[in-house]
Order: sequence, then C-alpha cells, then structure tokens
Amino acid sequence: MAARKAVKQELTKEIIMESARELFSAEGYRNISMRKIASELGYSHGSIYYHFKSKAELFYAMVQSDFRMLDEVLDAIMAENDLTDEDKLRKVMLGYIEFGLTYQSHYEVMFLIKDEEVKSYLAEEPNKSYEKFAQAVYKLSGGNADVSQIWSVFLALHGFVTHYIKIDMDLEVSKEMADRHARFLTVSLLRST
Repeated sequence: MAARKAVKQELTKEIIMESARELFSAEGYRNISMRKIASELGYSHGSIYYHFKSKAELFYAMVQSDFRMLDEVLDAIMAENDLTDEDKLRKVMLGYIEFGLTYQSHYEVMFLIKDEEVKSYLAEEPNKSYEKFAQAVYKLSGGNADVSQIWSVFLALHGFVTHYIKIDMDLEVSKEMADRHARFLTVSLLRST
C-alpha cells in the first residue's frame, strides 16, 4: 500500500472556493467537476465532498461569500460620516468598480456565468445586493432618484466593469477612468433628479 501523499495545508472551505472560483471563471460552471477541483488542489474528490455535498452547493456558498464581500464594501462607505452625500455617492460607485476590477474572478462568477443549473443560485444573492445598492443610491440622491435612474446607474457600472474585465485590465491600469466614470455618473444622476 502506498503512503499517503503529504498535503501542504489543511483543506478548508475557503481554499476549495478560491480554487473553484478560478476554474469556474476560466472554464465555466458546466465544464468543471468536483474531481477537477480536487485534482487542481492535489486532494481526492472525497475530501471536497467532505466540505460540500455537491458542485451546486459549493457554487452557492461561493456566490454568497462573494456578495457578502461586495455588501461589506457598500456598508463601509455608507458608515463614513465625514463625507457629503455627493462624495459618498461617488465613492459608492467607485467602490463597486474597484470591487469588480480587484476581484475579477469573483465578479465573473457573481454576474457573468450563465448556466441553467445555477440560475436559481444567481437570483437571490444578486437581488439582495442590488436592493442594498439601490437603497444607498436613493438615500444619497436625497430621495430623488427613481427606479429607472438607479437601474441605469447600476448598468453603467456593470458595463464598465465587464468591459475592463473582458479586455483584461485591472484596477491599477483603469483607476483614472474608473474615477472619471464614477464622477460622471454621480453628477449625471444628481442633475437629473
């Protein structure tokens, strides 16, 4: 009987999710199996199943974690007391862009994976996160932004992030454009309300 291969580190849910996120982002949900994730990590597939009962459960845990991270960015900005509402609004928009470009594989899994099997997992978390974003924008606009204006702002931010992910640019390269985009959207929203 062969000796067990020594592992470099204890396998945790976080390690599994990080590896799975990279694989899902690169190859799509459908093309990745629990065996492939385990192989990528150098573990048996049984050790992955110890933490997650199925690939769908792993995906859902990952999506929940990623949206929680995005929500924490928004919460931290909204908790700042030394900014005007306009500055805070711009910072909320910039925070969204910065999150997407800093955590590109997270963003792709959260917003860009299209697969019937995980459609239900991609409904609840994004909706809760969008609602938090919408409430923040509404409040910071003095209660004057309507649903269509908030949705337009969200789509403009999403489009910006998606464009820069697709052309493989990170936050550092696009920082100036991100700031300009956030300023433009802030001014446009406040003028139209």
